[in-house]
Amino acid sequence: MREDNAIILEYLPNGYPLEKKMMPIAQAIGENNFTLLELVPRRGVPLEIGEKVYIGEGKRDKVYYILGRLKREKLTESAKVQLQETIKEAVKLNEAKFVKFFNEAPAINKRLHQIELLPGLGKKHMQEIIKQREEKEFESFAEMKKRVPNLPDPEKAVEKRIFQELTNIERYNLFTQ
Repeated sequence: MREDNAIILEYLPNGYPLEKKMMPIAQAIGENNFTLLELVPRRGVPLEIGEKVYIGEGKRDKVYYILGRLKREKLTESAKVQLQETIKEAVKLNEAKFVKFFNEAPAINKRLHQIELLPGLGKKHMQEIIKQREEKEFESFAEMKKRVPNLPDPEKAVEKRIFQELTNIERYNLFTQ
């Protein structure tokens, strides 16, 4: 799935310090699929951290080309900080999409459920979430917290999971490719 827009996580005007090429590079994340990307800006066009840039088909005003996927090992420390902010923003903006995950998430196998892969949620929370969603689907994170006793913040759990999937190798990816 292609991305049309990306959020700049880090801008390195002189490229990577340890590489011989001195071309400007930006570390970015795709807006829809959380794809980590390396972008080459147009000559003389500086990019701002947190800025949204167009990377889709046709003429791009700020990005010359997409160098490719960004390997998680190459993420700079400041890019990781910005990544957390960007994920937090994306989860807030797309709350309905993530609440839908809680309403529809299936079991992975007999012993493991997708909901259990979220940080802070175990078997008991998962069983209670399933019981509650069978009675009536959740409409918001706030409603989930009301209906499921002692539930850790579902919004934060989703944020942490996305960050984990982007920065570590996970056996199962729920929100990223």
